[in-house]
Amino acid sequence: MSEEKSRFVVSADWVEKNLGAPEFRIVDCSFYLPAQKRNAAEEYADAHIPGAVLFDQDRIADHSSNLAHTIPSPDYFAAEVGKLGISETDTIVVYDGIGVFASPRIWWLFRVMGAKNVYVLNGGMDGWKREGRPVTSDLPEPAPALFKPNFDASKITTLDAMRRIVADGEIQIADARSAGRFAGTDPEPRAGLRSGHMPGAKNLPSSVFAENGKFKSLPELKKTFEASGIDLAKPVVTSCGSGITAAIITLALTSLGHTDNTLYDGSWTEWGALDDTPIVTGKD
Repeated sequence: MSEEKSRFVVSADWVEKNLGAPEFRIVDCSFYLPAQKRNAAEEYADAHIPGAVLFDQDRIADHSSNLAHTIPSPDYFAAEVGKLGISETDTIVVYDGIGVFASPRIWWLFRVMGAKNVYVLNGGMDGWKREGRPVTSDLPEPAPALFKPNFDASKITTLDAMRRIVADGEIQIADARSAGRFAGTDPEPRAGLRSGHMPGAKNLPSSVFAENGKFKSLPELKKTFEASGIDLAKPVVTSCGSGITAAIITLALTSLGHTDNTLYDGSWTEWGALDDTPIVTGKD
C-alpha cells in the first residue's frame, strides 16, 4: 500500500481477494441521516458484501443514555459483536453505503474496545456496486465468537471533560459539522438544540476528507488540517452532531500518526441541548 494512503483504509480489490478467508470479518455499519432518505437495514437486506454482518449503530449502544448511539459498555459491545461472529483478534473491515461517512465511527469503536486490526473499505458499498463486485441478499449465519474487550477510556471525552477543555482552551477542538451549522446560520437537524459552536473550535466539515466516497491521500489530509488552523503537534478532541462523523476527523488524524486525540461522544446533541454550555456563532 502506498505511503501516501491511510494504512487504515483498504481497497475493494484487497477486500474482494480476502472474502471467505479465516478470521476475516466484514461489517456493514451503514447509517443515514433523515435528509439522506436511505434505509440502512433495507439496503443491507437487498444487497451486501458476501459474508457481511449488519452492525446497527443505534442498537449496539448505551440504552440508558438519552443521547443517540452513545458508546455502549464494553461487556454489552462484546456480547453483541460476539453474536455477529467477531473476535477482537480478527481482521475486521467495516463499510458504509456512502464510503467514508458512518464507518469511521465503528472503526474507532472497535479500536476503543480493544480490536487491533480494523480497517475501513474505501468507496463503501456504493463504490463496490459501481465496480460490479459480488453482492448477495443471503443473510450470514456466523458462528458465535468470543470478543474479549480491552476498553480504552482515554480515547473518549465526557461532558465534564469537554467543559474543562472549552474553559481552559489548551486542547484543540475539531468540529465535523457543516459550515452553516458551525456558524449557527443553518438550523440543527435535531429539535431543541441551540445553534453555533464551542468557543475556540475549528470547523473541519466531515465532507472535506473524502471525494466520491474515497478517503483523501495523506498529503491532502495534512493540508486540510493546516488550512483549518489545527496544529498536528498538539492534542485534539473531535466533535460533530452526535458522535458519528467526528470519527472521520479521528481517522484522518490517526492516519497522519497523530495519537493524542479523543472523541467527544455526546457532541452537539449534548452540548447544544444544555442551557449553561458556552456557545458562539460565526465562522470563527
